[in-house]
Formats: sequence, structure tokens, C-alpha cells
Amino acid sequence: MKFSIILVLTAMSQLVHAQEALPLFLKGHWRIEGSKNFEQWDVVSNSSMKGFGYSLSDNMPVISEYLDIKIENGRPILIATVLGQNNGEAIVFQGSMTKDNSQIQFENFDHDFPQQITYTYSKDSLERLNVRIYGKGKESFLKMSRLNSPDKKEMEFDKELAEKLGADDYGMRSYYFVVLKTGPEKNNNKEFVNEAFSGHMANINRLVKEEKLIVAGPFGKNNDQFRGLFILNNVKTEEEAKEILETDPAIKSGLLSYIIYPWYGSAALPMYLPYSEKVTKSKF
Repeated sequence: MKFSIILVLTAMSQLVHAQEALPLFLKGHWRIEGSKNFEQWDVVSNSSMKGFGYSLSDNMPVISEYLDIKIENGRPILIATVLGQNNGEAIVFQGSMTKDNSQIQFENFDHDFPQQITYTYSKDSLERLNVRIYGKGKESFLKMSRLNSPDKKEMEFDKELAEKLGADDYGMRSYYFVVLKTGPEKNNNKEFVNEAFSGHMANINRLVKEEKLIVAGPFGKNNDQFRGLFILNNVKTEEEAKEILETDPAIKSGLLSYIIYPWYGSAALPMYLPYSEKVTKSKF
């Protein structure tokens, strides 16, 4: 029993130290003052945070960078992936935080720019972050304010948009989540298979245009025979979902089968669709 208590106390101590090493003051939604640029940070575990930077274009977010903070050997590291830079490779910065947990500095002097990124938290009536960015003699400063006060228009509830998307009071709505699996048909005729899956892709495009399908994509290799997934939109019943799925030539031929689950997710999910075309270079 004593040994178990010691293990628990040790685990709790490690947990507390990991949390102390995280810059928890970053958590939340921040705007770079004087701009339409933002950062969002969330705590995802006791030893990691995730963030992303984005700007607004026609009131839609355009992500510019993905950010991760993790604890390694008791110290924070920042992993930054800036879209369109460094050939898509992440840059790692070593971090250190002040004892009062109000400032964190990340460094990587092997990188060109930036080599240092410093976040300093200032809790006044609005809550602010002062950000210093430095590298090879170049230096810039940013001020960020937390988006949690009534005068932040970007965060206001949009009743018209919520009604258009069918959102409930929590910004959510019901969908049908479909897992596509390998079907019972074992036909090895290549012409038959190619025709069925060509029809499968054409049917996906049709359902997207009819606003019945908002997510579709294949799984990687797995032992469950899972082939892909759909998220069906504007579908009221499971029977209607089945009718839609049975229009798929690969399902009708038995090459694919499916399992349907009711799913509750963000009502804003369909809003990504206009951007999917803009990032698609090759069409099926």
C-alpha cells in the first residue's frame, strides 16, 4: 500500500511540474492589434498545447501556421509549421519560462528568422500578450489582446448565420457519420471494379453539390477493413441515409458495405467546403 501511495504522489508531482512548464496564460483566442490576424491556443493534455495562427478573408478563417507546445525533459518546446515556408517542415524551438509563469521564450539559433520568440503576459482590464520576434539583427514587436470582451465584433453571435446552418443554442447540429467497409462482393474483374469505383467518385461529387455530403475520405491500411468515411448533411432519418448510400455504385455492387452512426458536431462544419476547391490542384 505504501509503495502504491508513493507512486501516486510521484505521478501527481510530475503532473504538477509538467503543468507549471506549460505557458497556460496563452490559452484562448487572441487578436494581433491593428490587424485581422489571430492566434488560438488550447490545452490538449497535461503536457501539451496546440495553437494555430490565421487571418480573416471575407469573414472566413485562412490558417497560416500550426503551433504545438510540448514538454520534453521537463522543458517546453515549440514546434511551428508555417504554411508555404521551410518546404512544409516544422521548426523546433527550445523554451524557458520565468518563475512567475508570465513570460516564455523560445529559441533556435540555427534557424534564420525568427531565432527567438518571446510571449509576455500582461493582465490588465483586457488581458494582453506582448510578443517579441527576433533573428539575425531583425526585431519586431506585436501586441495581442484576448477576445473575450463585448466590443470584440469577431466573437459576437451571428443569429442569421446560425439559423442558416441549423445550429442549436450550442452551435451544434445532428449529422450521420458513415463508416465504409470492404463489402461481401469478391469480384476480381478489373473492368467491373474500376467502373464501380468511378461511379463511386462521381456519386460523391453529386452528393456534395446537393449538400447531402460534407466530408468524404479514405482510411489508411487497417485491420478492421475500414475503407473510408462519409458525414452526411441535411439528412433527417437513418432510412433516408440508407437510401442515399444505396445510390453509390460501389455499395450497390457489394464492393463496399457501410455502418451508420448518428453524430453530433459543429453546425459550422459545411463552411469549409468552398475552400476545398481552392486547395485542390488535381481533380478526380
